[in-house]
Amino acid sequence: MKDILTLRDKLKAGIFAVTGELGPPRGCDADVVRQKAAMLRGVVDAVNITDNQTAIVRMSSMAASVICMQEGLEPVMQLTVRDRNRIALQSDLLGASALGIRNVLCLSGDHQSFGDQPGARSVNDIDSIQLVYTAHRLCTQKKILHSENQLSSAPDLFIGAACNPFAEPKDFRPLRLKKKIDAGASFIQTQCIYDVQAFSVFMKKVVDMGLHEKAYILAGVMPLKSAG
Repeated sequence: MKDILTLRDKLKAGIFAVTGELGPPRGCDADVVRQKAAMLRGVVDAVNITDNQTAIVRMSSMAASVICMQEGLEPVMQLTVRDRNRIALQSDLLGASALGIRNVLCLSGDHQSFGDQPGARSVNDIDSIQLVYTAHRLCTQKKILHSENQLSSAPDLFIGAACNPFAEPKDFRPLRLKKKIDAGASFIQTQCIYDVQAFSVFMKKVVDMGLHEKAYILAGVMPLKSAG
């Protein structure tokens, strides 16, 4: 039997997969990433590499993803529309694939008001659903967004998206999830779940719509850091 190595292969085979999260440092010390990677190695099937989380400047998710691969971890590179226009986003998708990064999570990104540069401009040239579609188009058609020009080669990416089952209006959440799956998302990672009953209600709607058969859904779990 073929060895199952990648997150994509494990999910396709029906194996219960676990991903962790690694936040790149607010600096360029690669050893910080290596130390965090050492704590996760052998514990998770893949690790999310955040993209300037909380809108604070950090080492790029692409660079940290490469370091994690050097340390024997499979990265899920997060990519936000907050900081890049469609040209830069597509360039980063191609670059990630060229470097051997196989998993990309397409996100909106935390609003800059949460970070230490609230005056920074959000780009949001396209939204997260359009980013999913753009990545899928690059992979399946070798075509750039809004262009008939073909790429010389197609990236090989396992495209993911995020979902918040608890955001208002809650009835809209399954419909928004469907839009991301229809756009080309193959796996979904939810926000952290603290209300299991509310998540059950959400998942019933997801199952009724048949979305669980079109994409792999990874439920978010995180221990509370403090009562606050």
